[in-house]
Amino acid sequence: MSFGMRVALLVVATAEIIFGILGNGFIGLVNCMEWAKNGKVSAADLILTGLAMSRIIQLWVILLDLLIIGLFPHVYTTTNLAKVVTVLWTLANHLTTWFATCLSIFYFLKIANFSHFFFIWLKWRVNRGVLGLFLGSFFLLPFNLSMQDTVSERWMNTHRISERNMTLHLDVNTIFYLKILLSLTYVFPFLLSLISLLLLFVSLVRHTKNLQLNLTGRDSSTDAHRRAMKMVTSFLLLFIIYNISILLASWMFIKVQKYQVVMLFVVISTIFPSGHSFILILGNSKLRQIASRLLRHFKFFERSKTFSFIDII
Repeated sequence: MSFGMRVALLVVATAEIIFGILGNGFIGLVNCMEWAKNGKVSAADLILTGLAMSRIIQLWVILLDLLIIGLFPHVYTTTNLAKVVTVLWTLANHLTTWFATCLSIFYFLKIANFSHFFFIWLKWRVNRGVLGLFLGSFFLLPFNLSMQDTVSERWMNTHRISERNMTLHLDVNTIFYLKILLSLTYVFPFLLSLISLLLLFVSLVRHTKNLQLNLTGRDSSTDAHRRAMKMVTSFLLLFIIYNISILLASWMFIKVQKYQVVMLFVVISTIFPSGHSFILILGNSKLRQIASRLLRHFKFFERSKTFSFIDII
């Protein structure tokens, strides 16, 4: 690929990242302003705000990574910048993954309905349970950081060796195997979200059967189940695409060193932190209504020449 193709990929990625920052910024701004206005915030809004803020950080790190790969790829092999970007990416990725997982579990505990005593016990303590899970995830963070530091160190050491040296091939394979091992640390949050989705489906089936026995039509609980399932399903699908893209990008960067292809996979992975924010907005009635009012205000902005985001909220 030519330099022009690199620039084109950078333009596409920048557009994706701008939309992602706007979407996540909207979520965080609405919830923070409502918090300041009412003096309180719900647990769901708190999780959404944390997710939005951590994704904004993640998007800025992705943009920095793309600019380096696209314009100055040699910087990663000659300086310690790779370690800095790696630490920032690992921290942001950890926060976004676990905030999204906690949101899936929160939806499940709030909406699903089971008679098992353990589920009822968790349902009563949903806020403390989700908070405990999120704080407990930080025990995995030192392992992730140490693994990423090892990968970065091996990467820099490998490229100080001549390309004709057999050690280079061995070290490159070791680096990629370490990346695969590192990606396995995200299997646990993925399984938690998947289990939440499956149990939401079971709860919906049971609830639908009860409605049919009572000759009752669809109610608000049915709609809540379906909305929650759509949200969790979208997270899981985008999470899979994101991790596969990151692994392929790592393979191309470490093994083949085709930087343009690396950029392409990173652009694909950016769909997750950018696109998922708009799915969250559409799936949340409060955010959807405010976004709708905001769009209507923009239509009349040129006429009145006045605009107040506070009035919309």
